[in-house]
Amino acid sequence: MIQLQEISKSFGERVLFEDVNFVVGPRERIGLVGRNGMGKSTLFRIILGEESSDSGSIAIPKGYRLGALEQHLNFTGKTILEEVIQALPQEFIYDHWRGEKILFGLGFGQEDLERPPSDFSGGYQIRVKLAKVLVSQPGLLLLDEPTNYLDIVSLRWLAQFLKDFPGEVLMITHDRSFMDKVCTHTVGIHRRKVKKIKGGTNKYYEQLEIDEEIYEQTRLNQERKKQELEGFIKKFGAKATKARQANSKKKIIEKMDEIEVLDEVPELRFSFNYKDIPSKFPMEVKDLSFGYDSSELLFEDLNFSISKGDRIGIIGKNGKGKSTLLNVLAGELSPINGSIRRAPGVSQGHFGQTNIERLHNQNTITQEVASANVDLSFTNVRSICGAMMFPGDDAEKPISVLSGGEKARVMLGKILAGKSNILLLDEPTNHLDMESIEVLCQEIDRFPGAAFVVTHSELLLDKLVNKMVVFKDGRAFLFEGTYKDFLNKIGWDDDVVEEKPVKKVVNTKITKVPQSEESTKNIKIKIEVVEEDIMKLEGLIEQYENLCQEKSSKGDDIHEVSAVLGKLHKKIEEKFGELESLSEQLD
Repeated sequence: MIQLQEISKSFGERVLFEDVNFVVGPRERIGLVGRNGMGKSTLFRIILGEESSDSGSIAIPKGYRLGALEQHLNFTGKTILEEVIQALPQEFIYDHWRGEKILFGLGFGQEDLERPPSDFSGGYQIRVKLAKVLVSQPGLLLLDEPTNYLDIVSLRWLAQFLKDFPGEVLMITHDRSFMDKVCTHTVGIHRRKVKKIKGGTNKYYEQLEIDEEIYEQTRLNQERKKQELEGFIKKFGAKATKARQANSKKKIIEKMDEIEVLDEVPELRFSFNYKDIPSKFPMEVKDLSFGYDSSELLFEDLNFSISKGDRIGIIGKNGKGKSTLLNVLAGELSPINGSIRRAPGVSQGHFGQTNIERLHNQNTITQEVASANVDLSFTNVRSICGAMMFPGDDAEKPISVLSGGEKARVMLGKILAGKSNILLLDEPTNHLDMESIEVLCQEIDRFPGAAFVVTHSELLLDKLVNKMVVFKDGRAFLFEGTYKDFLNKIGWDDDVVEEKPVKKVVNTKITKVPQSEESTKNIKIKIEVVEEDIMKLEGLIEQYENLCQEKSSKGDDIHEVSAVLGKLHKKIEEKFGELESLSEQLD
């Protein structure tokens, strides 16, 4: 555990945060939230000792190690496995299976282990760095946006790994559903102050809203009281009989602390411009196939029709063709076979992963937004910039000085500049903070047209989609239904399916027991059953870990064994949660 005491940090006149005090307790998983630019990553760097604070101190126990993702991507290992096992703690230096297990969980296959890191894309190289951090087993894991570049399957594995991790975790992520799955506590940076609460993001934001309401009500009450006192002084201050009372009220005003009006926090405020068309089916896809090499297709024989109001999620592991499919639908790539029929009047708004790179660095924000629609007036362009949180002179900033999140907002602004009836959005939540993602999700939901969304965010999928194009088991297919329907009917390979025991009806003579005694007895029986299950699972885990080590030492494939281990760890975590709940009931 570590303790932060009176930490403050400013850049010139801009105060990021001040008087930060909180403790990272044993086995706590803490999610760090706050709008972009409020200092989350700066606080991380201060904890890691990479940046100094203006004041305050951090108490770290002797021998307590911190682990974080390296920012640079230089590698010294000849293979990705060799690179990862360099980070194994001294006591595990020969347990290469630990590195293999984590690499498999992060989406690498058996054949990848002997390939050099340079063979992989930037996203997969970052996964290698993440694997090094996870295998090093530090006391505290500090993870800044670990969900970037991970697909849904790897995210689900990582969430379980972090829940099972024996130390502490402090993470920044824009993926709210991921944070809520993993974290036991939330720490928020808001208005230069830091607050820690037990629970997830919903509880934190509810508390934040209550705190701001109380603050504003207190300010208004004080303002009313001050006006009453000033009114009395003005009315009776000159009268000798009331002079003493007037002076007394002056002193009361002087002793009042100044409660300032809260600054307005910039928010993303927009709605997509919709262009209506008469057709009920703006797009129909028939026998669609594509591959960069005709001998190896990414998808083939896809057939589906899109109605107004459809929300189609495109999901699957990275590198399987999700973004490629979106680019084919957008008309940026031509299919090898099949056709896409677009109804007359169709207008598409495309937000692609590479679109940000197409922004012209020498242009200002207003110039980029205006370039999307030459018919827009300067006032309209400025209005869109304001909606994207670039008010006034901020809209004249050159693209070259913007952060990733700011560039993503410029791209959204360019989509808003034109009218569309089909949205094609590739990872639109990347680089946006949680509050902006919430607004984006609401506006996609309100859009009268159809929308395709490539995303790894299960929160977005839960809230939005009614259909999905699923990349799984070497093929792509249309699934009609919600994401919950998909998990129930098909699911990912890491899902643990519980077999529910068949209930047997037995005729027995029932002896009535007082309600409280009966309840206590039942809970105790349930606790015993759960404890037995945990003991059995611990035994199985030990067997499979030994098997994993044995196979690894022989150079055998441990992929299947690692998958079973992951399921067992997930199951035992659920049992411990069940035991905790039953113990609370018994108390």
